[in-house]
Amino acid sequence: MSDFVHLVCPHCDGINRLPAGRSAEQANCGKCHQPLFTGQPLVLDEGRFKRHLQKSELPLLVDFWAPWCGPCRMMAPAFGAAAKELEPQIRLIKVNTEEAQQLGAQYGIRSIPTLMLIHQGRELARQAGAMDQSGIIRWTRNQLQGA
Repeated sequence: MSDFVHLVCPHCDGINRLPAGRSAEQANCGKCHQPLFTGQPLVLDEGRFKRHLQKSELPLLVDFWAPWCGPCRMMAPAFGAAAKELEPQIRLIKVNTEEAQQLGAQYGIRSIPTLMLIHQGRELARQAGAMDQSGIIRWTRNQLQGA
């Protein structure tokens, strides 16, 4: 096991090394000095998504959505609230499939919203359809326990 955990900053995308076992809740980026966790999902384009996917050692919970999708808009506040509870163990990310069509195609997203849990570049699970906050949290934790 490594002595450090690598985290990508949600503000500047700088790579940070946190000592393993140290609480990340109050940690700041070594490059931009902003908090490494904000309690909010990150809205990422394709380039930033790939950086977080490749360089962060945290599991990523990705919400593939589109602005025209009613269920996606209904689930957005629940996904945001789930970030407050799931961070800093998990990074929550929103990917707009209208703007990041290549990512949607790469991951075979057929319906939205779709939640996908990814760890170290490997898809652990996916779930299509809107969920409430408790459902998102329960589903995510169950998937991580089974991984």
